[in-house]
Amino acid sequence: MTVYMPERILVAPSGFKESLSAIEVADAIAAGVRRVYPGVHVDTYPVPDGGEGTLEILATRAETIPHSLEVTGPVGRSVTATWLELPNHTGVIEMASAAGLRLVPHDQRDPGATTTFGVGQLIADALDHGMRHIIVGCGDSGTSDGGAGALQALGVRILDARGAEIPAGGAALIDAAAVDTSGLHPAWKCAKVQLACNMHNVFTGPRGVAAVFGPQKGASPEQVSLLDAALTNFARLLTEHCSPTVDLYTGPGTGASGGLGAGLAALGAQLENRFDVLLGSVSAGPTGSLDELIAQADLIITAEGAIDFQTPHGKVPAEIARRAQTTGVPVLALAGSLGKGAPSVHDVGISAIASIMNVPMDFEQAVKNGGTLLADATERTMRLVQLGSAINGRSARKALRLQAV
Repeated sequence: MTVYMPERILVAPSGFKESLSAIEVADAIAAGVRRVYPGVHVDTYPVPDGGEGTLEILATRAETIPHSLEVTGPVGRSVTATWLELPNHTGVIEMASAAGLRLVPHDQRDPGATTTFGVGQLIADALDHGMRHIIVGCGDSGTSDGGAGALQALGVRILDARGAEIPAGGAALIDAAAVDTSGLHPAWKCAKVQLACNMHNVFTGPRGVAAVFGPQKGASPEQVSLLDAALTNFARLLTEHCSPTVDLYTGPGTGASGGLGAGLAALGAQLENRFDVLLGSVSAGPTGSLDELIAQADLIITAEGAIDFQTPHGKVPAEIARRAQTTGVPVLALAGSLGKGAPSVHDVGISAIASIMNVPMDFEQAVKNGGTLLADATERTMRLVQLGSAINGRSARKALRLQAV
């Protein structure tokens, strides 16, 4: 069989939650590619999406300085969190490092009680270090407090009808009656703060934080209803007391990280598409930016933990496909699992999808063996690519012979 080898393959995945970081996913896929095409040029570009692993990816770039400190975690216990200093007085914060779901024990998963206070502490620390451009990566949160905790850590007072500070957690916002910003960190107004968001996430209502993400974070149906009422009350107060320029109820991105988007936007932070913020010069590596690598590729392989009906709505594989459409480079997407609505990704430009599962297995087994499963699945799909290339080559040669007759 004559093999027609692609000259350059770009591997641009997200991480597999609770299993592999984006860097580990990229390495496993590259290893699988080289089993079939040992001589191909493989570019790896783990995609920072604002969630867990974002700082790990950005820290591989030149001239970055990590800063670690003890902050209040989502359930009130102290955790060590990190933010990253980039050149030009820019600080990048991964909110999940201070308030991520992985920091919430399974027996304490109550989105009405968890807090983003540690995220505000990270922002304050970055401001204290002279950062005048702060990027907050939103994703993988374990909180639904509308950013109330972060605001409190930055000096904002959220008061009940008696003038007392409300306790931590989104559920307590049902009793909030006033917002006092007079004690806001003095450097906040001098800084540009961008939230790298999934702009499909909104704060309140049937598509809001409580309804969509509350059950994933441990909320019962009754808690979902109560939490949405509390967050709606908070959106009203923030709108009245802070006069934001965006709709805090259903504005794009306001529901990012359990409503952290709404809370910080009330103070003037900018809510922006996470990929527009994170996939430009901020994350460009030594071999170029993502768009430059896409333009040079003959094939792109992306991946995420699950491909389903949500993937076209702001997930990494869909963003990779969107960018690849301008150049016509085919995109293959690998996934830990293929869920309901997975074929819908073909409509956004993903040419083919495949699961890394080769036999039925439970979740724990899949997580434990994620790297091996991913490399093996990549090898299998590359052999299919190889077969397709051979068929196309044979068809082309046959057509030439017929033309010569």
